[in-house]
Amino acid sequence: MKESFWEELRKITEHCFAEEKMSGHTTFHAGGPAEYYVRPKRMQVAKILSLCRTYAIPWLVIGNGSNLLVGDKGIKGLVIELGREMSQITTEGNSIKAEAGAMLSSVARVAAEQGLTGMEFASGIPGTIGGAVVMNAGAYGGEMKRIVNKATVLTPEGEEKELNLQELQLGYRHSCIPENDYIVLDTELVLEPGDSEKIQEQMAKLRTQRCKKQPLEYPSAGSTFKRPEGYFAGKLIQDAGLKGFRVGDAQISEKHSGFVINRGNATASEIAELIRQVQNRVERHSGVKLETEVRFLGEF
Repeated sequence: MKESFWEELRKITEHCFAEEKMSGHTTFHAGGPAEYYVRPKRMQVAKILSLCRTYAIPWLVIGNGSNLLVGDKGIKGLVIELGREMSQITTEGNSIKAEAGAMLSSVARVAAEQGLTGMEFASGIPGTIGGAVVMNAGAYGGEMKRIVNKATVLTPEGEEKELNLQELQLGYRHSCIPENDYIVLDTELVLEPGDSEKIQEQMAKLRTQRCKKQPLEYPSAGSTFKRPEGYFAGKLIQDAGLKGFRVGDAQISEKHSGFVINRGNATASEIAELIRQVQNRVERHSGVKLETEVRFLGEF
């Protein structure tokens, strides 16, 4: 049965792999293998979903792997990466249309070149435009819901559907995409005219701030925890005496306590255990239960 699935998958796209190590596809640089892994073009996604339904193969979608922790035992079923095979970016007037696999940094660069402002905040976020819509990514006072006009999604049944900003239900690290098992195919952004040179200066300024404040020299998934209402996760962690706290090679960054970093050879289990201990100790210290921004996938 699975042999037939693999043969049919290879007919759809040449970019498919078996027992693919997920440590090479996540910014944590940790995690076991995906049973099947595919990097499709846009026109191939619906065919792949149909194949999964036919053979009852579970599937999940990732972008740049910048907000994921994959278990050491890996992932059963198919991982669909919307990446460089789906990264086309086009502009028309004040709008930019980007396929889901386009990197935020690339879209922000195109916006700057076109003299369009509003996306500077996203230039340093290491994710894709599709992932940014799914979680309404934000930084430095900006967020995706301020610039998204609409998105084209694929339903689990393989139907393309266009959702406007209201229908996307973008909130703090939230959209309607995950709860409906939609797949983002492309997104249209609407920006404002600006001065290209000033836009690039602002992007450079934000990059400098990131380098100064964030542990970019280590693998991580960015901000590990959501911001609790009325608090800052990093300060709660630091106040609980956990700055620099380690489990194996997983560590709370000494540079920014809101980041869990991989100092070199951390396993997914070590990272998960560190997160669990931090949540427990912060709750005991301050009464606040930290929720993760990071998605946990696969078997631990």
